[in-house]
Amino acid sequence: MNIIEIRELKKNYPLGTTTVHALRGIDMNIIEGDFLSIVGPSGSGKTTLLNIIGCIDSASEGSVKIGGVEITSLNDIEVTDMRLNRIGFIFQTFNLIPVLNVVENVEFPLLLMKKFTKAEVRKRADKLIDEVGLTDHAHHRPAELSGGQRQRVAIARALVTNPDIVLADEPTANLDSVTGGQILELMKEMNRIEKTTFIFSTHDENVLRYARDILKIRDGVLVKE
Repeated sequence: MNIIEIRELKKNYPLGTTTVHALRGIDMNIIEGDFLSIVGPSGSGKTTLLNIIGCIDSASEGSVKIGGVEITSLNDIEVTDMRLNRIGFIFQTFNLIPVLNVVENVEFPLLLMKKFTKAEVRKRADKLIDEVGLTDHAHHRPAELSGGQRQRVAIARALVTNPDIVLADEPTANLDSVTGGQILELMKEMNRIEKTTFIFSTHDENVLRYARDILKIRDGVLVKE
């Protein structure tokens, strides 16, 4: 079953007197439970595509359906609900909350969901923090962590809600090869057990080796090779 269906997706950005065509008509289906990598050179449209699927950016034209729901027609409240309850996002820039420590950052999306007790929230957060190897740093704030450690916090936060879809923009970019491999194993296990759909934008050969499917994008269009 397709969890994501995209038709004639276009994204244009005005830049002074010109227009940048970031996506030029993307058509794709992603099946539920896929472990997919999107590859392409810098500026090819990978991050733009992830941002639109993740309801962070909006399409200029076309259709994007998640679980049969047309996200391009959702209002702000519905978009927020979709992001919170169905999608986990791992950003290149981490997007951690600087005044919160590791535990609080990982707990944050669970608290927004308002459907777990405090004990359940802490238990789920502690489990993910342990799985990404940060138990000893649980009470440190982002400024006290290395880039790789902050990346692991971002990964734990994205996985803690057990989302239907995880979108990961260069998720191993700040990790050494051993830690990156451990994180990929964790994601693969979640994919196997929970049927979570993972979509990566990456240049990392290790990620590509784990991928079940690979899509190539260049100049805002999918390339068939």
